[in-house]
Amino acid sequence: MTLDADIDAVTLEVVRNQFESLAEEMGQVLIRGAYSPNIKEREDCSTALFDAEGRLVAQAEHIPVHLGAMPEAVEVVREHDPEPGDVFVLNDPFAGGTHLPDVTMVSPIGREGETLGYAVSRAHHADVGGATPGSMPAGAREIFEEGLRLPPVRLVDGGDVVEDVMRLLLANVRNPDERRADLRAQIAANDRGAERLHDLVDDHGLAEIRAAFDAVVDYSHERFTSELAALPDGTYRARDVLEGDGRSDADVPIEVAVTVDGETVTVDFAGTADQVEGNVNAPLAVAKSAVYFVLRCVTDPEIPPNQGCYDPITIEAPRGSVLNPEPPAAVVGGNVETSQRVTDVVFAALADAVPERVPAQGQGTMNNLTIGSRGGEFAYYETIGGGAGGRPTGDGLDGVQVGMTNTLNTPVEALENEYPLRVEQYGLRPDSGGDGRHRGGLGVVRTVTVEADATVSLLTERRRVAPKGVAGGEDGATGENRIDGERVSAKVVRDIEAGTTVSIRTPGGGGHGPPAERDSGARADDEADGKVTPDAGDDT
Repeated sequence: MTLDADIDAVTLEVVRNQFESLAEEMGQVLIRGAYSPNIKEREDCSTALFDAEGRLVAQAEHIPVHLGAMPEAVEVVREHDPEPGDVFVLNDPFAGGTHLPDVTMVSPIGREGETLGYAVSRAHHADVGGATPGSMPAGAREIFEEGLRLPPVRLVDGGDVVEDVMRLLLANVRNPDERRADLRAQIAANDRGAERLHDLVDDHGLAEIRAAFDAVVDYSHERFTSELAALPDGTYRARDVLEGDGRSDADVPIEVAVTVDGETVTVDFAGTADQVEGNVNAPLAVAKSAVYFVLRCVTDPEIPPNQGCYDPITIEAPRGSVLNPEPPAAVVGGNVETSQRVTDVVFAALADAVPERVPAQGQGTMNNLTIGSRGGEFAYYETIGGGAGGRPTGDGLDGVQVGMTNTLNTPVEALENEYPLRVEQYGLRPDSGGDGRHRGGLGVVRTVTVEADATVSLLTERRRVAPKGVAGGEDGATGENRIDGERVSAKVVRDIEAGTTVSIRTPGGGGHGPPAERDSGARADDEADGKVTPDAGDDT
């Protein structure tokens, strides 16, 4: 089939789906080729296709916090004169990255002597060095404690792996064999993206594919701006807090003003806290990801996500703030926890504009649990699901990831096979969802016994500030962390002995609408399903 420069609607839809299939296939190659459970089981990775100008054209439906920040990585790599046959690797949060465990690879794709586009992959590696196994140290004060920091550098030059760079990287991480395998899986994923784009050029023609890039971006832009124009103009404000920064328990405020003006929207985080000593600082790219995600949710989620959706959005955060920090700020918690709070606060602001499209607050945390050995024998990392907020049209989902992550859980069988861990309990947490016309989703309980001496790092939120209900709905339950039965803070690092038990009780979602309006049949089902108990005690 040959495309005309003026692409008709049917052909546009066919080619758009081919671009998205390309990105999805890249993701499958990465997942199937990886060795670490964090990628092959939890699928903590993302893939996308960009055009020669660095515009996002298509993405796989993977991790929101990865995908919204990818354009920054491509922009930075393009400043280093990449050539087809190269693969650039980076993780520096101050040069295109988000936090150090998320390693990004950018591969230029050439055709007829010119760069046609870029294949991009990002994956959370189970360890990239630093002060604690798993590279998620809750008490970090500067980025140097968080692991190996990679500015954009060629890992593959003209088709050949630069072994000096690979050796340098692997010398600074725990479990280097696993890291090497995961890095090679990323290279293979990018190679597959290039291969499939060449196939599309063979089918359609080079000029036609370039025209299709423009058409896909323009199509999303037109649909997205139409949705923005339907929102009521005005400025909408909200405020929320993080529960400390890992060094102090003092609240860290996040403030936002969202201004809708016709076909554009400006999101201004003036009033947000200055950057902090701990590691909940978040690069501006992370805040951008959260904003893009929320605006996609309150407009039409079916609009193909690409640069056309991003261009009408302006995002501002004061330099030196917790959402736009200066190096050498610690940032590992910003990507996983601060991103969630940005999501909550932007949703809260837009609830005043379109209440019928905004749910109650979900668990508002990724419940990051990292367990590893100081000697590097193993490093386990998991984000644990919880309750989603009740919706205007239905109950919140139970035991799911919400907001800025979309990973699976590590299956019990895989976890116990790969690590010296034993799962004692894994199930829903009754009575944790906020009551309402539509109930908030339930949190979960995950309890593991560690069968070797290890270090535990917890980066969590919503341990004292509950997920809020809306429209008269009740708040969800706060979460709780325990080590050998002792309740510990939201953000903590502990060295533990073999036989220690770690238990995470994740928050429930807030309820939507007055509890008195809940259907009696739904209440009977809640009790029959064990979601609520007749006498809910404090130890939910």
